[in-house]
Amino acid sequence: MIDTWKEVSNSITKEFIFDDFAQALAFVNKVGVLAESANHHPDILIHDYKKVAITLTTHSEGQVTDKDTNLAENIDALSVT
Repeated sequence: MIDTWKEVSNSITKEFIFDDFAQALAFVNKVGVLAESANHHPDILIHDYKKVAITLTTHSEGQVTDKDTNLAENIDALSVT
């Protein structure tokens, strides 16, 4: 399991904090591209204008699967670039 993601109710979640709203929104758009290419769509929440909370789960399985951990790893790679 990815150590920076937290397990919560059959899902994994992580919060990302950016310098401003524009950076948060740009990150969300990049996550959207990854999600579409993986055909696996997270819940995404922008809050406090510069924070992004992402929650991943495989609804059809009712739990976290490789789809979630793979997408989480790809999302983490985005946040460092």
